[in-house]
Amino acid sequence: MMRALLALLCLFALSGQRDPILVPEISQHEVQVRQGFTGTELLLFGAILDPSGTRAGLSYNIVVVLKGPTAPIRLREKERIGPIWMNAQNTDFRSAPSFFAVSSSAKISDIVDERTAAIYELGLDFIQLSPSGVIDPEEQTRFTTGLVDLRQRQGLYKEAMEGVQISEQVLYQARISLPSNVQTGTYTAETFAITNGRVIASAISEVEVRKVGFERFVELFSQQQSFFYGLLAVCLSIFMGWMAGRLFALI
Repeated sequence: MMRALLALLCLFALSGQRDPILVPEISQHEVQVRQGFTGTELLLFGAILDPSGTRAGLSYNIVVVLKGPTAPIRLREKERIGPIWMNAQNTDFRSAPSFFAVSSSAKISDIVDERTAAIYELGLDFIQLSPSGVIDPEEQTRFTTGLVDLRQRQGLYKEAMEGVQISEQVLYQARISLPSNVQTGTYTAETFAITNGRVIASAISEVEVRKVGFERFVELFSQQQSFFYGLLAVCLSIFMGWMAGRLFALI
């Protein structure tokens, strides 16, 4: 891993680029989800250099944004009618990240203005969701806030202001934990180097989260043979119910 980083540094040192160069790396590019998986921690690190391969010479901040696979989602808002809570309004979003984590070397409000933060999604307040159809702006804000709050409580959305450590204005590192309930798929880690409120360099790395072993077999079977998977699930439920009935009859 360190050899790969050094090789990249040498490669960029020989290039003729004029802008600062951001060289990111991740402690592991594949996370295997097995039975009993309790989560893991990713170390995102790297360096920022000028085209000559030396220290960039600028005072900068680093923001790391880790996103999980996106998928459509329907949100329902519950309303209390008498003594009962019932589904009331709902809205659909065409894409919402299954995981979203932001780690920065300082508070986002101290690094960039709101416009720049919104462009690059630098924080939970700036997640870009695409609603399906026409939706009132106030309603969209309410549902977006509800989604962020729900997934924060699930450990899937998180922020760590001052969670990035910078050494000698050259090297940086950040730690982001993935909980046990993460969705499988390709995760993108986008790193931004920012100075004077402006993004001067960015780079993207990827992490693949996938199931292995029996969990992988079940996932593939459910996707490729959905009819037989459903039939097997029904048969298993009937059998377990029958077995429970027999056991209680013997007591």
